[in-house]
Amino acid sequence: MRIQSPSLSELHAFAEAARLGSYTLAAEQLSVTQGAISRAIARLEEHLGCALFERQGRRNVLTAAGQQYLDAVAPALFTIESATASLRHRPHGQQLCLSVPPTLFSQWLIPRLPDFSARHPGTVLRFAPYRRDDPLTSAQIDAWVRIGAAPWPEPLQADYLVGQDLVPICRPQDMEGEDGIRTAQDLRARPLLAHTNYPDNWACWFQAMGDSRPCPAPVADFELVTQLVQGVIAGLGVAVVQRCLIAQDLATGRVVVPVQQAFRIARGYFLCRPAQRPAHPAWEDFRHWVLEQAAADVSSLA
Repeated sequence: MRIQSPSLSELHAFAEAARLGSYTLAAEQLSVTQGAISRAIARLEEHLGCALFERQGRRNVLTAAGQQYLDAVAPALFTIESATASLRHRPHGQQLCLSVPPTLFSQWLIPRLPDFSARHPGTVLRFAPYRRDDPLTSAQIDAWVRIGAAPWPEPLQADYLVGQDLVPICRPQDMEGEDGIRTAQDLRARPLLAHTNYPDNWACWFQAMGDSRPCPAPVADFELVTQLVQGVIAGLGVAVVQRCLIAQDLATGRVVVPVQQAFRIARGYFLCRPAQRPAHPAWEDFRHWVLEQAAADVSSLA
């Protein structure tokens, strides 16, 4: 069978450049030259037949295809690194298998995972492919992160993590000038981008801001939050998204929150496992750690 996958060096170069938004910073992180990062990504783009990044000012921003590829390969990269480190230093490490939605994994969980590895070096986290309609009964998976609202069905132990804070986003330049976005009414006058699975998000947010008028029809809808964000960055319009999924985009200045009033929805991300199944030995360590991370995330917004 012909191997289709690219080299690990190319994948690591891609993942670090995506995480940091800079070939130069990725080179410093991986202890190579900026040229080596650029060549690795060029080879990867040639191998895949599509552009993974586009230049926006001084930043290297993922294209829609690049974001989809990152969501797909990031869990596998982390599993390989974690398993290798554990086997090298602790031959009898234990594996905890998780299933996590790709966008939450790449945007919220991955930046925090080095802390878990440092605090629990004997545990290897392995990530199973995400399946939206998984019944959460697979014997090969120890726990799932899923989006939903409480109460969950009785056989499940479910802990809320993040995702209930809904905020509007736009480009930084959309807030500039006399016609810049400053209020909810200013957002209403802009083209609205919507999420395919949650088309009422804008109407709910406007109502929470005290505006009960019919919501303008969106000009486009996207199935993934990452696609919504890319649409905003490209200048298609404004969007309303879960704040936890845009932390990196906010930190790098790709998008901003023009109206700071958040609307809290019932839907969010929950850590779930079958309550009647014996817990994995590393379960409580991970559960305690991820709930701690979620609490810190909430505190940072207060």
